[in-house]
Amino acid sequence: MPCNVLHSQKTIMYALFLDLKMDVLKKIEKQFCMKILLISLNSIHAARWIENLEESEHDLYWYDILGRGQIETKGTVNQILNTSKRKLPYIKGEFWMSKKLPNFYRLIYPYLATTENEVLEKIIKEINPDIIHSFEMQSCSYPIIKTMYKFPEIKWIYSCWGSDLFYYQNIKRHNIKIKKALSRINFIHTDCLRDYQIAKDLGFKGKHVGIIPGGTGYKLKDLENLKLDFSKRKIILVKGYQHRFGRSINVVKALQQCLPVLSECEVVLFGAHQQVVDYVKQNNLPFVTFGRNDLSQNQVMQLMGKSLLYIGNSISDGMANTLLEAIAMGAFPIQSNPGNVSAEIIENGINGLLIEDPENVDLISGLINQAIVNKEMLRNAYTINEKIAQEKLEYRDNQQKVINMYRNLQASL
Repeated sequence: MPCNVLHSQKTIMYALFLDLKMDVLKKIEKQFCMKILLISLNSIHAARWIENLEESEHDLYWYDILGRGQIETKGTVNQILNTSKRKLPYIKGEFWMSKKLPNFYRLIYPYLATTENEVLEKIIKEINPDIIHSFEMQSCSYPIIKTMYKFPEIKWIYSCWGSDLFYYQNIKRHNIKIKKALSRINFIHTDCLRDYQIAKDLGFKGKHVGIIPGGTGYKLKDLENLKLDFSKRKIILVKGYQHRFGRSINVVKALQQCLPVLSECEVVLFGAHQQVVDYVKQNNLPFVTFGRNDLSQNQVMQLMGKSLLYIGNSISDGMANTLLEAIAMGAFPIQSNPGNVSAEIIENGINGLLIEDPENVDLISGLINQAIVNKEMLRNAYTINEKIAQEKLEYRDNQQKVINMYRNLQASL
């Protein structure tokens, strides 16, 4: 047989083999492919979560439940936007009613416009999702409870954010709603052990799929060039939140008491609410303040990388993302500890300091003094936290946890 004929036959057989191989791979891929409907706030943490799945085999959909518009993400996701439709024209005083009489307004709203439950039911019928994953309880899970009970065959994953359970469990009307949601939810993802225990105490009988940071970690190698050497760090960085949970004014007052020992330091507040900015100005404090929208996330990380100390203080939170950012960037954390959540990553006096009473200015002042005068503790913590970051906060490791989480759920479908 001529060589060119033999060569042609081999080429054809190899091509057929490749086609067969590709067909097998496609079948394997299809086996793991799910339609996942994500329901969340339009936030950087939701965007990061979606980006974790950009290389996965799943069909992703995102429902803009709050009507805030398109989410900015590198991940490929089908965005379901502009879903709220009026049934009746706006009535006079409706906005006032929504603010002053919220319970009554919630009762009449289904007669005025399409509800989130109605929208979700329509989406389910159109795309037939395998899994619905809601992030956050009050805004993104309460509004879909009715529809989720209507479709019990669809698996429901809930990601607990911040104060979802820790704070709201103590408010009667919220406690009832949380329990109703948890009795339908099949899987729960948390960023700390505390919230899984609370969920169980509130009647959750499903499966805990693991602890993964809400922002799913950091590309530590890429951040190295933003980290200043320990010996050159002078900034004391403060999260400036002052609202239902945030208590940064108590930190500012504590720093005010510490001024005599802060001569070599620069105090910087970021994300500061107006009340905090006003207090700094009225008391002529030599602190730099950045308002709520003055800095990008990358600029905050740059500040973290130059900071000696980072201080975050609130009466309620989950595993604070800014605490994890401080650890990743080498800033010594002084952090409030609601429900012992921060103690899951900070060993008090070793790799950080815990604020056990966020309302006690004198206590916070004492912790700041302790940190400023104990450079050896700070230097040792810098090394310890580098190791913690590598073990728990590396983006690629947490990305794989996210991907594996969905793959492991395949068996339950």
